[in-house]
Amino acid sequence: MFVIMMFIAVAFIVQTGLGYLQIKHFSKAYTELRKIGKVAIGKRPGKIRAGTIVLFAVSQSGKILQAKKIQGVTVMAKVRDLQGFTGKNIKTLNENDLEACNKLLKQAILEAVSNYKIIMSGGQIPEKNSLFKRVMNQADRLVSIKKHN
Repeated sequence: MFVIMMFIAVAFIVQTGLGYLQIKHFSKAYTELRKIGKVAIGKRPGKIRAGTIVLFAVSQSGKILQAKKIQGVTVMAKVRDLQGFTGKNIKTLNENDLEACNKLLKQAILEAVSNYKIIMSGGQIPEKNSLFKRVMNQADRLVSIKKHN
């Protein structure tokens, strides 16, 4: 039993350390992109499949100056250049520009485009509910349905 607890503790510490390194790499990439323009970010968390984050450095006119992505199943995923977007205008990106991208990457890119448009029009990006909040909302709906029946 003690061996299992030690294994879990060591795994937790390793996971935390690797997560810290991934956040550090993300922050470094964000800072580099921020130096050359505004940064549009889109993410598509992976529940079972690979999670994806995209970052676009964008000029005042909307031209993509540089693009990066993080895509992977584990905290070992690294920041990499995202090819094929430099020079395009973020405001006019569409499905045709995303043909070479996998489904999660497409979704993250489209979210970055949406976030950019919302912010540039003076809006605010709505917060997404956490898993806990979604479960609590579902429980509230079930309780209210039972009360009305």
